Amino acid sequence: MTTTITQSSPRTATRPRLAVLIGSVRADRFGPVPAAWFAQQAREHAALEVEVVDLADYDLSVSLSAGDDVAALGARLAEADAFAVVTPEYNHSFPAGLKSAIDHFHQEWRAKPVAFVSYGGMAGGLRAVEQLRQVFAELHAVTVRDTLSFHNFWGTFDDDGQPVDGAANTAAKQLLDQLTWWAVSLREARDKRPYLN
Repeated sequence: MTTTITQSSPRTATRPRLAVLIGSVRADRFGPVPAAWFAQQAREHAALEVEVVDLADYDLSVSLSAGDDVAALGARLAEADAFAVVTPEYNHSFPAGLKSAIDHFHQEWRAKPVAFVSYGGMAGGLRAVEQLRQVFAELHAVTVRDTLSFHNFWGTFDDDGQPVDGAANTAAKQLLDQLTWWAVSLREARDKRPYLN
């Protein structure tokens, strides 16, 4: 599957920047489909600048050593004011590549909101999300309460990459409303008083 990344517009002073992270790096992954859909929903929401960040584009060492790809990904994460992590559930957890990407960075996540779009079988990726909440709490990020989850994902999107259940668009708007509130509030707080830790 080929992933097409649409570049975001230049940063403005008014709209926070959202990074939509594709969390799976497997060759046969489904992640680019819900990621592209959610990114489009976020663009139509119009409160955030949107950028899709595909972790498959970066070679991150499991030893957490520094390198050009680490620096490049770190710069993109540092520019973001909010994150939407698109994750599958692999063996009741989230992908190893996603954990490696998270662990490479610290300041880039701090005092920023994180939302989740998950997919999987019967559980819809929710077990992966619950574990990710604990990981991001350790990094002083704030996870948004609501989650978008696609159960038995192989039948939830049509050939055009759109959810077959129209209620998904309504749920995405609600999640984006919450994420925007946190992104604006935390950016204002960081500007007034840098987060210490």
